[in-house]
Amino acid sequence: MDALIIVPAVLGWLAGLFVNYTSDVLPTTRRFSQPTCPHCQTPFAWADYLTLRACRTCRKARSLRTWLVQFVAVGLFVYFWLFPSNALGYWLGTIILIYFGIITVIDLEHRLILHPTSLFGAILGLVVGTYLYYTALKYSFLASMGASLLGGLIGFGVMFLFYQLGAIVARYRSRKMQAAGKEDDDEEALGGGDVYLLGVLGLMVGSKFIPDVLARGIILGGFVSLLFILAILLRRRYSRDALMTFIPYGPYFILAAFYTLFF
Repeated sequence: MDALIIVPAVLGWLAGLFVNYTSDVLPTTRRFSQPTCPHCQTPFAWADYLTLRACRTCRKARSLRTWLVQFVAVGLFVYFWLFPSNALGYWLGTIILIYFGIITVIDLEHRLILHPTSLFGAILGLVVGTYLYYTALKYSFLASMGASLLGGLIGFGVMFLFYQLGAIVARYRSRKMQAAGKEDDDEEALGGGDVYLLGVLGLMVGSKFIPDVLARGIILGGFVSLLFILAILLRRRYSRDALMTFIPYGPYFILAAFYTLFF
């Protein structure tokens, strides 16, 4: 057992490299391309990039996020090797972990949920949801697929309503900025990508569990928002601009789905 632990550790390190790579290139090029230094835009040699070396041009070290992703990925891969999910199994579970990692990092850094990742997520979500209901909950195959599709529809529909409400808030914010003589930055209270993400998560957890994911994600996001407001007040930097700052909501729904699927 001790010797075999190297297997998930290596797999986790490779998964971390993939999450970091996609998070570095997809937001800027929208395709798999050669990574560049975020500081000086010099293309990395593949050997330097994969070994996490500093940029040879500007000498800037790799970001803290890069190292965090690597070690979190190794930790999760080892943990679920030792304590695999009974419902998902190890290999399907690790694919979900990689997908969640890509969505989380890109959304936190860029407030983006890209359409290609949503399309891939929809396919993955349907597979995961159908498998989960068929194997763990003992539904028939057609009923399992139906539960997955209904979960996706519920997640998408509820989030679409929140998106419309967020559009009203964004228009109010835009008018306030223009009245203060500031240029509108076209920020959205809730991005369209979040709507697709909840559709994907609904496909994964199905109709039985998507209400739990929605509730937990909203509560968690609201709690973090409250902490953000309290931090502003404690630092005595209260302002209308600070309170109109939008936060990425995707990672909180990812955490809620992660808990539901794995625990």
